[in-house]
Amino acid sequence: MMTSKLHLIDEQTSPLQRIMWVYNADEPQRRVFENNICAFHIGHGYFLSVAHNLRIQAGYFKSISEEIYQKELLYKLDGSQKSFLDQHYFTDEYSRKMYLNKVDNAALQGIGNILKQKRFDTRWVTMAEKTICRPHLVIQFKDNTFYKEEDIYQYFKPHQVFTEGEIKKNTFLIEVELVEAFYSADIALYKIVNTPQEVIDRIPSVDVNCDLIEDDPGSLHCLQSAPSSSVGRMFNTAKLEGMVDHLNMMPDDFGGNYIHEGYRYLVNGYFRFGSSGAPYLVYDPIRCKYVANAIQSEACGIQFDIRHEREGNFQYDHAMASPLYLIKDQLKALKVCDMSGFENVF
Repeated sequence: MMTSKLHLIDEQTSPLQRIMWVYNADEPQRRVFENNICAFHIGHGYFLSVAHNLRIQAGYFKSISEEIYQKELLYKLDGSQKSFLDQHYFTDEYSRKMYLNKVDNAALQGIGNILKQKRFDTRWVTMAEKTICRPHLVIQFKDNTFYKEEDIYQYFKPHQVFTEGEIKKNTFLIEVELVEAFYSADIALYKIVNTPQEVIDRIPSVDVNCDLIEDDPGSLHCLQSAPSSSVGRMFNTAKLEGMVDHLNMMPDDFGGNYIHEGYRYLVNGYFRFGSSGAPYLVYDPIRCKYVANAIQSEACGIQFDIRHEREGNFQYDHAMASPLYLIKDQLKALKVCDMSGFENVF
């Protein structure tokens, strides 16, 4: 079992990855990473994560095509607003894109206020739909190969592979797209796109079990980002303490407020802020392996007391996880992974 645990956190064998929204992915000098979220591979290039980050507003854009700017925003601006944006963005005649200058927080606030007033949608889901920025897997290794496969370099373009000297990691970018967001369950399904099958087949995955577990199985763990950095991984024990019939109103100024609802696991155990989308795994004694059963969704409003103070204390003792049971029928219909034989195990 120890070998299995080590495989789950090792960069060469772990199914846990990160998805980030990337501006100017093919322009290394202008590339910007935003909206970091955990995700895990369930096979055949499909990844599961949470959905609540998709409808959060970025507030402003780091770059935008001239076409989108002119068609969707320019005609709404008055003279002073246009002048303000012209002051803080410059246009590249070759790429036909507008790029944000280095600006201070006051300028960013001003840009955000203009976009909000003009009802320009900066939700991450919309930014991806309009290709203002696109979600990518960010897969990193200590050595300069992709899962020890040197020949696989032929499948990557030069801008998709680079070294990050500060953390001594080699990074590979792989584009993904949203297949479907199950907002009430707070689960999102992505798939790899524009990538050869040889690359997809090399990425480790985890099997899926969609049982609804009502009592603690004694083998529940969270595979999440390491405590000090999202680059690392941690596999820690968790305890299923209860069940929740959940309802939480989520704000969305553009698409309309929506509701998180349905069954959730009440989980006791350390979870790192920034680890939304991480899988909860249970050990399957029949197959002698860990399988994914739920996704880290929200902090739960049960707080630690530190020196008997709650004011300003944002470390929570409990979390809520979305069981994959909530989207079992959809996963079966989409045929994104093989769930045969992985039901009614626990």
